[in-house]
Amino acid sequence: MKKYQASIKIMLKSGILDVQGKTVENSLHSIGFNSMKNVRIGKFVQLEIDASTSEQANELVKSACEKLIANPIIEDYEIQIEEIN
Repeated sequence: MKKYQASIKIMLKSGILDVQGKTVENSLHSIGFNSMKNVRIGKFVQLEIDASTSEQANELVKSACEKLIANPIIEDYEIQIEEIN
């Protein structure tokens, strides 16, 4: 078995109201950062996984995202896999 590190970026799907992002955007405007807009807040998850190949690691992480880590109804996610020692 090889060891891999998975990095998962999770964001609300476009069209889903990002209340946190809107709050941060309004706060930025109130302190003078008026050029900043369309603020979106997401999540970043990093984990290690033992797998035979990077493809197997990716499939395992994808399954975990679909079942627990992300909410596929309202969130999109991107997975990056890299082998570690």
